[in-house]
Amino acid sequence: QVQLVESGGGLVQAGDSLRLSCAASGRTFSSYFMGWFRQAPGKEREFVATFTWNDNTNYADYVKGRFTISRDNAKNTVYLQMNSLKPEDTAVYYCVAGVLPLSGSYLGSSWGQGTQVTVSS
Repeated sequence: QVQLVESGGGLVQAGDSLRLSCAASGRTFSSYFMGWFRQAPGKEREFVATFTWNDNTNYADYVKGRFTISRDNAKNTVYLQMNSLKPEDTAVYYCVAGVLPLSGSYLGSSWGQGTQVTVSS
């Protein structure tokens, strides 16, 4: 099982950008499908972005065009670049690893502890 540690969260204003990082332990990092989920106060966890087959990517509609997922296998790290942030993006963001592409139906097998992102209006 892979261990995940997120970083890069913080307080920003609407329209700003932020990049989250997720450092993974374990020598099999490249074999996992990596992605991001988020959970806002009082709401259920929701899918944000994932790598799919052949390093393609998939995004939730509410972040498509604003967020970009990337990975550096040499550094065992996955990133989430978030641009044009909105107050509704405020949530705890979780890095997730799975044996399949992540989605609202498949929540992966390993979760990080989360990093808080707060977007003020």
